[in-house]
Formats: sequence, C-alpha cells, structure tokens
Amino acid sequence: MLKIDETITASGEPATVHVVVEEGGLAIVADGEKYALADVALDAVMRRFGAPLEPAEPIAVVATLDLGGGRALRHVRHLGRYDVIARDYLVYDVPGREPSCALATTVAGALVHLGRATAPSP
Repeated sequence: MLKIDETITASGEPATVHVVVEEGGLAIVADGEKYALADVALDAVMRRFGAPLEPAEPIAVVATLDLGGGRALRHVRHLGRYDVIARDYLVYDVPGREPSCALATTVAGALVHLGRATAPSP
C-alpha cells in the first residue's frame, strides 16, 4: 500500500488516498472506499500528466510500491529552488522507458475519478 495524497477535510480530519496491489491488479483507496482500477489506468494517467524525470534534480524518495514486472511507483518529494515548501510527486518506472514524473495530487485525483467512474452501481 502506497499513500499518494493526503488532504484535510473541512472538519479537520485527514483524507488519504492509497494505491494498493491486489491479486486482480491495482486498486485505489479513498474516503474509506476501495475501487478497482483497469490494468491500463495508471499507465494512461502517467502518460497524460507525467513528464520525463530530470535526473539532475534532487528528490527524496518517501516510499516505493513494487507493481510487478519490473514496474514501480515511487512517491518522492522535491523542493525546487524557487519553492518554499516541498511538493510531492509520483515517479512511474517501467522497464525500457524513461521514468515519468507527475504531481501526486493530480495523479491521485485522476485515479480516484477513474475508480469511481468504473465502479459497479449499488
């Protein structure tokens, strides 16, 4: 399980978003609900919002989730020269491709949306 985003609700409670690897593939956990993700969801989101990772930029790895098949999702923190507060990013590593990096909040929002949109109706 990898925490990819955390915000504070209007009531002051933390709201977290996690990615988990299950037997059937990936799932996203948000607001206490778990949503299965399509096999291509993470790849599509990272292709849409990600950009190549600049190897010269200093990053601090917070946590890593092994996705199998040599793929990994890393939660990293970066403090740009012009920033006051470090920002959280996700780096998607796929064998044979350049690592892709995107703002963690953006990826979390997109994955939660896809998970909810494809969830079976009650």
